[in-house]
Amino acid sequence: MFPLRRCLSRPNSIFRTIRWNSSAVEGPPRTDTNRTEATMKRFWKNAAVGQRDDSYTVLLDKRELKTPSGIVLVLPAEKHLVATLVAAEWENQATMLKHHALPMTALASRAIDAMVSEATRQEVREALLEYLDTDTICFHQDYPPQLVDLQAQHWDPLLAWARATFDVELNTSESLLFSSQPDETKTKLVQILSTFDHWEMAAMERATYATKSFIIALALVKKHLSVEQAALAAHVEVASQIARWGEVEDTHDVDYQDVRRQLGSAACLLC
Repeated sequence: MFPLRRCLSRPNSIFRTIRWNSSAVEGPPRTDTNRTEATMKRFWKNAAVGQRDDSYTVLLDKRELKTPSGIVLVLPAEKHLVATLVAAEWENQATMLKHHALPMTALASRAIDAMVSEATRQEVREALLEYLDTDTICFHQDYPPQLVDLQAQHWDPLLAWARATFDVELNTSESLLFSSQPDETKTKLVQILSTFDHWEMAAMERATYATKSFIIALALVKKHLSVEQAALAAHVEVASQIARWGEVEDTHDVDYQDVRRQLGSAACLLC
């Protein structure tokens, strides 16, 4: 067992609403993740990383943490950092649960519970591909100058990378009437996603939803972009608005941190 220090801030997470009854449970199995979601309170004293053969688990008071579906959250030897981050998330919970503070737990659980299924991965591939037709980096504007400069700085090199790396055509437009990328492009990119394992698919899903961009997410998963670079590319339009009108407190600053939490957890899952 590896002792843990309180070391993380509070990243983002999405958990399902679950009812908990001490005598009977309807729906999801009784697991610590479900119990925490339902009670909203910390019921464990210590969190640590444990070992199971050549893999890692997360221990809450010596109990192995399970995913919402009831499967023990077992991480392979190469995912020691992920195990450490998951344990740190639970160790850093205070008296009351913070939903957004368990992003690695949620993401690792998503990979283990759902992405191991080829049928689920196929559904996710189809859902993510829909983002390609509305990909934020494919819609350019010629005004204001701040936005034009940011598009050229963050989007143009990314589009060039995707075209060259995957030998695809990616159309850009200044009109909202633009609605589709070439079918050949979609076919090639689906083939790329088909090679992803369950960890990569979970990371790709989260990064796409966080950035509203298939291409930014793909660049992050392929490690062409860092978390910060991906976040900056996703916030080009917001950054342009801030440059012109200033920052809106409790809105722009919250979004700034939130996208980095989500992208950071996706990148760490692939470490």
